[in-house]
Amino acid sequence: MRVGLDAQLAQGTATGIGEYVAGLAQALREAGVDLVLLSERRLDPWRFDRRVLWDQLVLPLAARQARVDVLHCASGTMPLLLPAPAVVTVHDLAWLRVQSHTRAYARAYFGRFSLARYAHARRIAVDSSFSRDELLALAPHLDAARVEVIYPGVARDVTLVARARDDEAPFVLAVGTVEPRKNLALLVRAIAPLPGVRLISAGPLTPYRDACLALARELGVAERVVFLGYVPREAVLALYARAAVAAVPSRYEGFGYGAAQALCAGVPLVAAAAASLPEVVAGAAPLLGPDDVTGWSDALRAVLDARDAAEARAAGLRAASIERFGWPASARRFARLYASVDG
Repeated sequence: MRVGLDAQLAQGTATGIGEYVAGLAQALREAGVDLVLLSERRLDPWRFDRRVLWDQLVLPLAARQARVDVLHCASGTMPLLLPAPAVVTVHDLAWLRVQSHTRAYARAYFGRFSLARYAHARRIAVDSSFSRDELLALAPHLDAARVEVIYPGVARDVTLVARARDDEAPFVLAVGTVEPRKNLALLVRAIAPLPGVRLISAGPLTPYRDACLALARELGVAERVVFLGYVPREAVLALYARAAVAAVPSRYEGFGYGAAQALCAGVPLVAAAAASLPEVVAGAAPLLGPDDVTGWSDALRAVLDARDAAEARAAGLRAASIERFGWPASARRFARLYASVDG
C-alpha cells in the first residue's frame, strides 16, 4: 500500500502541524510504510489563497500522479475531489470555537467547509480525546467508530535536550504561535509581581503581540517581556535547555505541543486547566484556570523558589512522558489505520 502524506505545512516556518507532519513522516518510513511526501515549495502555505490552491488542486493532482492508494490529509483540510481513499487528521476545532477574531473567509474554509469534508474520509485521526469529543459534538452525523485518538509524537531532538540551569537570568518560556487563544496576556500579568523574572515567547507573531506589549508597558514590565518570533530549531532547543519553567496558559488546544515538549525535555511546567491540556499533562504539572492570574503567579513563584525540587520532579517524569509521546507508537497505529481503509 502506497500512502501519500500531505506535507505542505512542513514547508517554511513550520509550527505545530508542520512538526507533526515531519515527525510522522520519519516514523512511518522507519516503520516500513511505503510513503510519498506531497508538497510544493513554490506555494507559501501561510497565504490563504496559496493554501486553498494547494488543498483543492495541487494536492489531488500530486497524489494522482504518485499513484497513492491512500491519501493522508494531515493538516486538517481535504480536497473536494479525492484522488484516493482518504485519512484525515483533525488537530482541533479551533476555527469553529475560538477564532471569531479572524477573517470570515478563513473561518468559513477552515471551519464549516472543512468540517463538512470530514464525512468523506474513510478514517479520521484526532490528536486527543478532547478533540474527538469536540468533533463529534460539532458533527454528530459522523460515525464515531471511524474516529480514532492517536497522540502526536514529540521529536527525538526534544527528548535529548540536556538541561543547563541558568540561575542568573531565570525566564518563563512560552512556545507557540502568538495568538489570542494562546492567552499570553495572562503570563504578562503573572510575571508582574515576580521581580527579575522574564517571559520569553518563541513562535510566529500575529497582531496579538502588540496587545501583549501594550499590556506589558502598562504594567511596567516591558523590559522583561521578549517576543522572539519564529526561531530556528536549534534556538528552540536551547531555550528548552535553559528555561526555568515552561508555561502553556492556552484557552484552547487540540493537543498542546508546548506542554508535551516541555514534559519530554524535562522542563518544569505550568499549564492551563483547559481543553486538551489536562489530558496531555496527566498529573505531571500544576494546572491553573486560564484567568487565574494570582494562581499563575503563585505557581510560577513556587517553581522558581524551589528549583531543585522542581527540576528533580520534571526529570523524574521525563521518561514516562517520552514513552507516552513517542513517534514509533503513533506510526504503528497509523500503519494499522491505513491498512483498515478498504479501497
